[in-house]
Amino acid sequence: MTRPYGGAVLRAAVAAVLAATICSIGAARAPAAGRADASVFAGLATWVDIYDGPVYAAPERVAQRMADRRVATAWIETANFAAPADVVDPVRLGRVVDALHARGVRAVAWYLPGHVKPALDARRALAMLSFRTASGGAFDGIALDIESTKLRNVALRSRRAVALAAQLRQAAGDTPLAIVPFNPRGLERRPQTWPGFPWEALAANADAFAPMIYTGGGLTGFDATYGYVTRALRLLRVETNQPDVPIHVIGGVANRMGPDELAGFVAAVSDDGETIGVSLYDWLTTTPRAWKALEPLTE
Repeated sequence: MTRPYGGAVLRAAVAAVLAATICSIGAARAPAAGRADASVFAGLATWVDIYDGPVYAAPERVAQRMADRRVATAWIETANFAAPADVVDPVRLGRVVDALHARGVRAVAWYLPGHVKPALDARRALAMLSFRTASGGAFDGIALDIESTKLRNVALRSRRAVALAAQLRQAAGDTPLAIVPFNPRGLERRPQTWPGFPWEALAANADAFAPMIYTGGGLTGFDATYGYVTRALRLLRVETNQPDVPIHVIGGVANRMGPDELAGFVAAVSDDGETIGVSLYDWLTTTPRAWKALEPLTE
């Protein structure tokens, strides 16, 4: 039985963030000042990215459908490092956030930094905190998806990822911050992707982790999926040196998972028993069959 699932002022200029990027990973290991409530990342969730036009075209209808699916939180991408703006289409984004809140669904912003241009990454990450809807609504939580390997210098990539997480945690105050890391099982299988991934340094500044443990298309069958997900969760706790770290598990890609893979994913999360939330990536690819498969995790 899994645990029951539940429910900023900008204080730093971009110059401060740039200064932080030259700090060593060792300095970033110091515990961040204070923690925020990770329950924002709990419960059944879904994901929206900046390319999901149908969501932005009909935000009220989509928000109602999410509520009908018993979705507690929608993770919504505000931008990525290649996007044309710090917040993509803020007017329509604001309508989505307001529609979700009107139906009791939390909204978590997420940003994908490229680690190549730290000033841009800092500005866009901080924009998640300053964003307001037309009615004054704000995001309930924020997340950094630090999976980009665009920067080839691995040591510099790690330093910049940790520095950005530390600066965002400092600016966020009571707003909870989740880190979307590389899938730990994937890194175990292909360590050359990001050698020396800075798990502990990131954990020092994260209120929760949300690993994208994708199995769809890469693994076949119940047993393979079950073993992969189980191993990934165990590795995350070991690598962060935090046995009780709050984890929101992300599976996917949703429409690449058949009945056996969905069953293996759900069984692994259920048997683990210590995660706080679950989702499949993403809203537009999650089929009715997949929503049905997730139901045991919401009971």
